[in-house]
Amino acid sequence: MKIAFVGKGGSGKTTLAALFSRYLAHSGAPTLAIDADINQHLAAALGSTEEEAVMLPAMGDALPDIKEYLRGDNPRISSAAAMVKTTPPGRGSRLLRISEDNPVYERLARAVGGVRLMVTGPFATEDLGVACYHSKVGAVELVLNHLVDGPGEYVVVDMTAGADSFASGLFTRFDRTFLVCEPTLRSVGVYRQYAGYAREYGVRVDVVGNKVEDASDVEFLRENVGGDLIGWLGRSSYVKSAERGHPQPIESLEEANRAVLARLKGAVDMTRKDWATYSAQAAEFHLRNATAWANAKTGEDLAHQIDPDFVLGLTVSN
Repeated sequence: MKIAFVGKGGSGKTTLAALFSRYLAHSGAPTLAIDADINQHLAAALGSTEEEAVMLPAMGDALPDIKEYLRGDNPRISSAAAMVKTTPPGRGSRLLRISEDNPVYERLARAVGGVRLMVTGPFATEDLGVACYHSKVGAVELVLNHLVDGPGEYVVVDMTAGADSFASGLFTRFDRTFLVCEPTLRSVGVYRQYAGYAREYGVRVDVVGNKVEDASDVEFLRENVGGDLIGWLGRSSYVKSAERGHPQPIESLEEANRAVLARLKGAVDMTRKDWATYSAQAAEFHLRNATAWANAKTGEDLAHQIDPDFVLGLTVSN
């Protein structure tokens, strides 16, 4: 299952993504974590030092090689240069699987805190325009478009704050989306914006309350997000210790907070995998991006890249 953690900046989504990734990996489940946030903090949240985090290989730097590998011998893709972030797989494309070794993982994935992690890479000052940001995160979208995950396998993605992922269709690349929400009006506002967009495409958004201190916080969340509230975490000495550079084993997390992670996993495991919709939405957003900018950029009609007889997860490819 592909899982996104989203929310307002500072809400704790990176902390929750790290906790959930570690919880899954500790249970023995094949787990891949991806840091797609403009602020690259997932490695540190998983337990790496700052020095180790900055040395992790960046997906953004390897984008040309990622494209070349995923392209395979798909006859609909003229060259790796003609691939854009929304290019979907087709017959002849190389697909990724969580429990395998491949050149993409060999170059970019590293074990951090017991979790296999890939990162988009740090953003320099000159990268902070919207176009530059999306070109870096394009590596994540391509990987997700070509990744076949089976039962009991998990991809956990720490997304950028707010609603930037709606620019390309990246928000549709997940089977389950958890929006981390503090008991504040600003955080609830991000939830309403995100959920409003997502539901137009059948994307289910569950709310995970965070930094909840008392019953009034829970009541506030229930009043503002209703039945989307799946659970909440209180203030945590475990998290505080980790943020001060002293990570502990995941089994040391407070029992009540571990129970919330178990609830999230249960919700993910109950989610129905819909490969047909997944592939149809990939094609839809690829056509949108092709018309808006990608045809002009590549000098080709990229609608041809869509293989109408290919459904990721159901059609056999390389």
